[in-house]
Amino acid sequence: MILNIKGDINRYYVQTLSMIFFPGASFSEGEEPGPGVPVLSVELNKDAEGYTAVADVVLDGRTAHSEKSRAFDQAYSDERLRKLVVGDSVTAALGELMEYRPSWGILTGVRPSKVATELLNSGVSKTRTKRILNHDYMVFPKKADLAVTVALNEQRIIGTPLRRDCSLYISIPFCASRCAYCSFVSYTSQKLLSLIPDYIVRLKKDIHDVAALAREFGLNIKTVYFGGGTPSILEPDLLTDILNCVGEELGGLLPEEYTFEAGRPDSITAEKLAIMHRLGVKRISVNPQTLCEEVLEGVGRHHTVEDFYRAYSLARESGIETINTDLIAGLPGDSFKSFSKSIDGIIGLAPENVTVHTFCVKRSASINQTDNIYSMRGGDAGKCVDYSQIKLQQAGYIPYYMYRQKNTVGNFENVGFSLPGKEGKYNIYMMEEVHSILAVGAGAVTKFVRLAENRDEKTVITRFFNPKYPFEYLREDNCAALSDAIRNFYTEHPTAYSDGISGEITEITEK
Repeated sequence: MILNIKGDINRYYVQTLSMIFFPGASFSEGEEPGPGVPVLSVELNKDAEGYTAVADVVLDGRTAHSEKSRAFDQAYSDERLRKLVVGDSVTAALGELMEYRPSWGILTGVRPSKVATELLNSGVSKTRTKRILNHDYMVFPKKADLAVTVALNEQRIIGTPLRRDCSLYISIPFCASRCAYCSFVSYTSQKLLSLIPDYIVRLKKDIHDVAALAREFGLNIKTVYFGGGTPSILEPDLLTDILNCVGEELGGLLPEEYTFEAGRPDSITAEKLAIMHRLGVKRISVNPQTLCEEVLEGVGRHHTVEDFYRAYSLARESGIETINTDLIAGLPGDSFKSFSKSIDGIIGLAPENVTVHTFCVKRSASINQTDNIYSMRGGDAGKCVDYSQIKLQQAGYIPYYMYRQKNTVGNFENVGFSLPGKEGKYNIYMMEEVHSILAVGAGAVTKFVRLAENRDEKTVITRFFNPKYPFEYLREDNCAALSDAIRNFYTEHPTAYSDGISGEITEITEK
């Protein structure tokens, strides 16, 4: 896709808007106009009254034009006003060309409930917030209602964030096999799987060092989260070893929440679940993704529906308090009929948490190497997402966190649902960036959060990236990097771990 930008316009924002209408689009600077290549021109002008944005798009001889103006408004910063008028103009032009209106309007980014949170925190009522989302951001009413509901639930769970709080993320980036839609950093070859014992040794060292630094700086590790990959790929002896390590380093005091993303049903056994329960795990994920055999086979998921029911039954019998299950709407080969059966089947099991993702097309996923499966409208995905939200709330579940990804079919959202009091707090802490996430393991990203000292300042986010691949992570010259990063951050920013309040977020990324 070709973009021609004139004026004080955020190019990346225009790109993300364009990808709603042209999912999978690339934006090469040297691309030449030609068949099938859309050309979008956007111009922003300022006068004494406010801003005017003009958008023109051309594709294979078809054209669309939009001109939108917005007067200066004390309710919006100059930056936000520019974004609103550009978003209005671009989506109007692209929407006319493609005959499509996105349900989330001009909202882009990972956190669609962010604007709702900002408005509610500034004292705007729920009703007024929904109207603003609908009128100014062109969000469909049902999505505006969802955004406000999620924002209120998140704020209730977060409460007043404390600077001393943090969470610990532990990466187990290995899987027995790779699903066709997966793009996570996970490793399946026998050569790489043979690294697991050495990987656990190194992981224990990092956990020890991070826990020691947390004690030194007086940090409170509120949640622990094992993610992957498939953490339950670990054999019982290694699973016992790493969970014992966590318990010892926390001084025998269990965190507020302790999650193990067991993941794929074919890796879950009664013995492993008993170890998790005995060593303090309170929350696990058992993820079918769908209860349709044909869809499972089509996406390379190496387990059956029967495997899921077996694993879920074992998890329920294990004594672990909270079970989460994941489903994905819009998987290739799925339909509203089969997906609705999956939702109904999961509700019948009554897990404490249900997370409904929308299928996201990743460039590096194998399923995308042979078929172009990008989808603007998303086929049945929209109906599936709506059905899941209606049925789960009717069954007593509340939507408590939400996020989106680029190139999601239909531009729909991922929503976590919970029975009251059973919310996965790590998900909120990580998504809403209310405290630091200290991350160990290959591919893990530590997110340092420096909360604002007053409401006129901004919260600052700094990221530290661990080596991506296990064999790089195991190299001796990388062993001290994470500890050094943690020590340097808390030494340089002593106010980062004293009580305070949060404000807007400025992102700073470091390697």
